[in-house]
Amino acid sequence: MAVSVSRFLKRAITSKHGNLHWKTATTSIASQKFQPSRSQSGSSNTQPPSETGKEPERLADGAPAAKDTASWQEGLDKNLPGIPSPVYIGSTQKSSKTSETETTKVTILSNGLRVATEDKFGQFCTVGVCIDSGSRYEVAHPSGVSHFLEKLAFGATEKFSSRDEILKSLEKFGGICDCQSTRDTFLYAASVDRRGLDATIEILGDVVLRPIITDEELEASKAAISYEIEDAGLNPMQEAFTVEAIHAAAFANNTIGLPKISPSPNIESMTRATLMNYLSNYHSPERMVVAGVGVDHDELVEVTQKHFVESKPAWNQSDKASQVDNSVAQYTGGIITTEKDLSSTSLGLAEGQMFPELAHLVIGLEGVSHQHEDFIAFCVLNMLMGGGGSFSAGGPGKGMYTRLYTHVLNRHHWMYSATAFNHAYNDTGLFCISASAPPEQLTETTQVILREFARLTTKNDIHSEELNRAKKQLQSMLLMNLESRPVIFEDVARQVLAQGQRERPEHYIEKISKITAEDIQRIADKMLTSKPSVAAIGTLKDLPAYKDIELALLDRSGKMSSNTGKQMFRLFR
Repeated sequence: MAVSVSRFLKRAITSKHGNLHWKTATTSIASQKFQPSRSQSGSSNTQPPSETGKEPERLADGAPAAKDTASWQEGLDKNLPGIPSPVYIGSTQKSSKTSETETTKVTILSNGLRVATEDKFGQFCTVGVCIDSGSRYEVAHPSGVSHFLEKLAFGATEKFSSRDEILKSLEKFGGICDCQSTRDTFLYAASVDRRGLDATIEILGDVVLRPIITDEELEASKAAISYEIEDAGLNPMQEAFTVEAIHAAAFANNTIGLPKISPSPNIESMTRATLMNYLSNYHSPERMVVAGVGVDHDELVEVTQKHFVESKPAWNQSDKASQVDNSVAQYTGGIITTEKDLSSTSLGLAEGQMFPELAHLVIGLEGVSHQHEDFIAFCVLNMLMGGGGSFSAGGPGKGMYTRLYTHVLNRHHWMYSATAFNHAYNDTGLFCISASAPPEQLTETTQVILREFARLTTKNDIHSEELNRAKKQLQSMLLMNLESRPVIFEDVARQVLAQGQRERPEHYIEKISKITAEDIQRIADKMLTSKPSVAAIGTLKDLPAYKDIELALLDRSGKMSSNTGKQMFRLFR
């Protein structure tokens, strides 16, 4: 979710600066044609040999270029014999054979587990398990369960005594493995040689359905999580905590707003019984998709049947349905602030690593789920806004022409970063802009971000050039990402888990191309009617009141005013 231009750029640069050398070389080659060889250079008047006995004639400078022979031109505009016809992205004309081979195959097993595969050439394959599980389901469990399960992944199971034994088994087939969790999804995956498919699915089945969770592993996970939280707290950008805070503000005490990072008080109190209870409720076959890329579908179905159906889970499956949380996310809006000294001395940085003290602000509004009809429009909007760090090097491909660069970072030198994010989940979404600036500029930073939100509702403010660039960048990003086998696996697994099938990339390319400026303005109008969510970390004495932020968005001006009506924007103080 690529065509390299580096070769083209290199040639363009070379031709620009080396034009003289090119002409010189051309002249030299042409002149050599009429130069006598050393063996024939008896005198300067020696003429070049000619098979016909006629003197060679030099063409006039204005003569037309010679035409290529028929054999040279053959095949440039026709299909070459023995080579399949190309299929272009967005093309509506496809043979039935091509459509059949490009369709993701899905099989539902007797226990409700879905098996999905996608063909891809190569000796290696990527297989894994995608589970409808995550921190959003921890309402009846201590927060941090998913964080612990992610750290405990690929540990001791009923068949494998330790993580080392699992890794050695995968290494026989050149394999690697990984586990990642989000707020609503768990992913266990491995990339191995095709010949190791059965052994890999056996490992995945044991890891997902039959973990042991030893005391040693649990203690190691507690230490790892404690260190991870401490390390994130020393990061000047505080990214992990701003993401947590904006979700907690937007969805207060429910589903998506529940903590993904384990709260510090819950680390030491986490027990094996708590983790196994969560697994028994949410890591059940009907909530899973086993996906594979570069594998035979029937073979994957066969080995999945053996290791996920015939081999039973380690926990009791009775009465699990009644304990599953099916709550729908409720957007609340609100503000969460964390007063914290982020100066270099407080972060413990060495003298040579001095970092400017920053305050971090995130303002979010209600978005849509990834199943909503406006999801693609929000993705285009996210690309249109773009952004990044003020010291980011690069060109258009890195977002230097997006709005948060041209309207914000390039105009306000004191802003350290400004980036748009579009978080989409199965039943809701959150669109937000994150910014970092010196604490004394926090009022101005808030005003600038609010103004960018408000501008989206202005008629004719979105120009065709920037919209087309955003759409083309989104299409390019989609296709370049899908060149990677692990990314294809994740795409297949997530789509089948969410909607039961996988839409082809062409489907999204076409949807992206149909987005108009009116669509962007429409979703922005709707977005600004929601209550704002605000998260801030740092020295916050200059953070505006939440009511002022809310009123600035409601009147569509983006201009904050105090209770007396006086504008608060102090950009040039």
